[in-house]
Amino acid sequence: MALWLKRGISQAQQQAAQQQVAETVRGMLNAVAERGDAAVRELSERFDRWSPSSFRLNKDEIEAAIRRVPEQTLSDIRFAQAQVRRFAEVQRSALQDVQVETEPGVVLGHKNIPVASVGCYVPGGRFPMVASAHMSIVTAKVAGVKRVVACTPPQSGGIPDATVAAMALAGADEIYILGGVQAVAAMALGTETLAPVDMLVGPGNAYVAEAKRQLFGRVGIDLLAGPTEILVIADDTADAEMVACDLLGQAEHGPSSPGALITTSRALAEAVLTEVERQLQVLPTADTARPAWENNGQVILVESLEEAVAEADRLAYEHVEVFTRDPKYFLDRLQNYGALFLGPETNVAYGDKVIGTNHILPTMRSARYSGGLWVGKFLKTCTYQWCTPEASVRIGEYAERLCALEGFWGHREQALLRLRRYSQGV
Repeated sequence: MALWLKRGISQAQQQAAQQQVAETVRGMLNAVAERGDAAVRELSERFDRWSPSSFRLNKDEIEAAIRRVPEQTLSDIRFAQAQVRRFAEVQRSALQDVQVETEPGVVLGHKNIPVASVGCYVPGGRFPMVASAHMSIVTAKVAGVKRVVACTPPQSGGIPDATVAAMALAGADEIYILGGVQAVAAMALGTETLAPVDMLVGPGNAYVAEAKRQLFGRVGIDLLAGPTEILVIADDTADAEMVACDLLGQAEHGPSSPGALITTSRALAEAVLTEVERQLQVLPTADTARPAWENNGQVILVESLEEAVAEADRLAYEHVEVFTRDPKYFLDRLQNYGALFLGPETNVAYGDKVIGTNHILPTMRSARYSGGLWVGKFLKTCTYQWCTPEASVRIGEYAERLCALEGFWGHREQALLRLRRYSQGV
């Protein structure tokens, strides 16, 4: 039976905080829906102290931002985008249009059609998430999306040059320096100066995630991305310093970020608890990592690898690192996770920044039913069909009886009309 050596805050406390966020976001979305650009500007001034003549950057402003970025940084961005693009292209090649004759004269098929327009939110604030530009914009373009709008908040009262460079190099068609709920609302609902998109993607804080949740239905979304999560599964072969380092590496995202260790080794569990405290003494981002660990950290001691699998699938965390003798044991058995990192040689930071898999991943246990962002999220798999006259008669005979079975007489008449029209020649 699993034993908790450390628990986080209760679910009731989490729900109370979420309710306050939901009410705030609802008011902001209504304001943008009713007053468009004026509301967007007011919100930008209130939350970001940012009110330029135009939130959209023109070509000269984008080129100037790119020139201000060091060449090494641009090279690093291009390398990371090449990895993301290469893997996305492989994924896209696996998605094929199909057509099959299921009965003589009955042809069925499907086409993978890109979404026409997408809004990509790239978070800023204390940690400008440059890599989110690669993950969302590059992937959308590989999928074939024609219009990609990208928004990111200002940084220290100005344009975040590296993020803008990444957006431009990724292929964004429109770039706006606009953050938070107001950015997501403007992209989804449209304003006088920003035509609405069909789909929203990208991570963000609790308010951005809630805005996406409330807007879903009016637009599509990639997934509900809450605070980032990390789970480490480890046995007695794991290194306590490495486990603690990786847990705190995600905890620095913010004070609400959950981190968990599941282990078969009590000695490792206790060593990790000690090591976390040691590292927090020197970690520059301890002001966010400490409350994240204290409020949301868990250490779970299990009796077997089978129990570790069960507990990991119950948590259904975004990122799962495996430090055991045989990491592929978990590749074969785990079902609920966003991304899996097998062995000590890889880690979440690689996936977040450069290795090529997408870092926009399911959180809040949504890994039970959803994977992360990939090219397939930007594609609509749409079916089509046609029949020869002879096939229409044969299918129609079944259809009219099945429609009658359900009492759909208008449906039945559609079948009967084809029987009358086409049966004479059969």
